[in-house]
Amino acid sequence: MEFVFWAAFWSRRFGFGRWASAERNRAAKQERKIARRFGCGVKGISDGRLLILLLAIPTWLATQETPRPQLQPRPAVPAPMPPGGTDRQIILDVQVADRSGAPVRGLRKQDFTLLDDKQSLPIVGFQAVDSVAPAAADPPLEIILVVDAVNASFSAVAYGRSALRKFLLQDNGKPPQPMSLVVVTDDGAKVLQESSRDGKALAAAYDQYETGLRSINRRQGYYGAWERFDISLQALGWLAQYESKRPGRKLVIWMSPGWPLLTGPDMQLTDHDEGSIFSAIVDNSSALRQARITLYSIDPLGLADAATPQIAYYKEFLKGVRSPSHAVPANLGLQVLAEQSGGRVFNSSNDLLREALNCEADAKAFYILSFEARRAERPDEYHSLAVKVDKPGVNARTRAGYYAQP
Repeated sequence: MEFVFWAAFWSRRFGFGRWASAERNRAAKQERKIARRFGCGVKGISDGRLLILLLAIPTWLATQETPRPQLQPRPAVPAPMPPGGTDRQIILDVQVADRSGAPVRGLRKQDFTLLDDKQSLPIVGFQAVDSVAPAAADPPLEIILVVDAVNASFSAVAYGRSALRKFLLQDNGKPPQPMSLVVVTDDGAKVLQESSRDGKALAAAYDQYETGLRSINRRQGYYGAWERFDISLQALGWLAQYESKRPGRKLVIWMSPGWPLLTGPDMQLTDHDEGSIFSAIVDNSSALRQARITLYSIDPLGLADAATPQIAYYKEFLKGVRSPSHAVPANLGLQVLAEQSGGRVFNSSNDLLREALNCEADAKAFYILSFEARRAERPDEYHSLAVKVDKPGVNARTRAGYYAQP
């Protein structure tokens, strides 16, 4: 028997997803070390020595420290220059609703107070957008539907397909806003249909696409979770960069139970890990803001997942991260990013159509505010944001914060 067969076997046993190539190279090095350790060549050995070697390999490999996948910082997406503004002018899309959740229309600039780290700042620009009024958003708002086949089970994707089709075919296939359709698989994000007001064409494009079965599943443990986490973040980053080139606001409805939060006793982070994660937090926050993306998370099997204690666990990580020492992967969870962007999380219902319509309702009436960001004392300085409305029983929802630069 050839030793390379067993080397390949152990390589597959200890290789995981995107790091499989690196693991195979590492296994080859281990093969040579083992061969030297037992005084044999790698091309072939006697049956007796092979038996001894095979019995020794598991113990020897167990003593070797397997490197953890590293989260690589992603480049920030350059901010688009607002008309008549500066590179420090920040645009906020603000939803205002009453106690029943109905949108509040007819507000004026003087009704709003903007707080940056609890300090009031002047509102430079103001616009009220109302779909029933002539002065609707120009350019028009866009809705982007994302089907997550990496983190959702095959049955969840299949269940969501019919609800998504009904959503696209509402109003006889003529949605009130332009829509586009994106799918995320193990190969990354793919646009199935560009922005269109033809719901029938969008539904047909999805019908013709067979969502690829993912090769990563929940039973692959730590490394499988890391890989799904990495694929998901890369897909979101790609989408933010892609949409940053398009003007106007975008509502991104991500149909997924969310990607792994990667918390627990196994998460032993080094200073380098914390720095990389903090860089990713800053880059993703800035990219979503600069692309004017409001993110929504819809769990396709909400009632099934609602029985688990993890349903609200993401709320532990909603607070803005101000330094690398406080950065953990869970700060980049889908639900965390959704609420921080001013969007919403739906994870307790199986009525996907109703939840998608609730997300779409944010397009009917909202306000656009802009302000001049204060100069930061250091790079990547986090500033919390809050918008108050001088009306009783009214709540304003917008982006939770931003990262300022010197």
